[in-house]
Amino acid sequence: MLTDDRSSIRPRKARTTGQILGTADKRDTIYERILHAVMEHRLIPGTKLVEEKLASVFEVNRTRIREVLARLAHEGVVTTIPNRGAFVASPSVEEARYIFHARRILEPALIRTLVTQADEERIRRLYDHVAQERAAREAGDKRAVIRLSGEFHLLIAEMVGSPPLLKLMRELASLTCLIILLYDSPNVPACPNHEHLEIIKAIEQGQGENAVDLVIAHLNHIEETLDLSVSEEQEVDLEEIFG
Repeated sequence: MLTDDRSSIRPRKARTTGQILGTADKRDTIYERILHAVMEHRLIPGTKLVEEKLASVFEVNRTRIREVLARLAHEGVVTTIPNRGAFVASPSVEEARYIFHARRILEPALIRTLVTQADEERIRRLYDHVAQERAAREAGDKRAVIRLSGEFHLLIAEMVGSPPLLKLMRELASLTCLIILLYDSPNVPACPNHEHLEIIKAIEQGQGENAVDLVIAHLNHIEETLDLSVSEEQEVDLEEIFG
């Protein structure tokens, strides 16, 4: 006689709209710190993200780490391999081209929208950000330069005010950092400060199509710095990075 075991099956917990769109109120500090480590080139492609070590470093249980790694895997920043674990993604040359192609579609739309919304406060925030980039360069803080260069593009998406587009831009920016580390020298930032400044000036002057042309040229310039040479694998101390 067959018995109905459906009552013992736990229903799958539904994701909230905020989780799907990336608008959940609670900021995930573990997720943010891992992303920042990727954007600052402290976590290199191919690095194994050992659950036990991360759980110890962040003082949480392994279930919490698995949730974060699953989110990063969904965004393409982490690759999970059965029976081996989770690794920082290593985008291929073909994938790198797809990422830049996606950015050339998304960012002009963001720029056009921002031009229609730009006010003194937004323009000031953009100039302030470029000033931070310049200060980091002058101080020789290469990690900060790399992170701030990527965050400039995120700031534009944030100002547009569309959570889904910001979520997508965050994913593309993180993957771009991995691509730059794989195919260009991490000691030579591929996101020139003066090009950001030119984009801001065009936005400030209401020159939408000029700003679009500048951002496309900017993305093309970044892509052209790729030399398609893969960095050798290095062992990374997770405790040193996050401790």
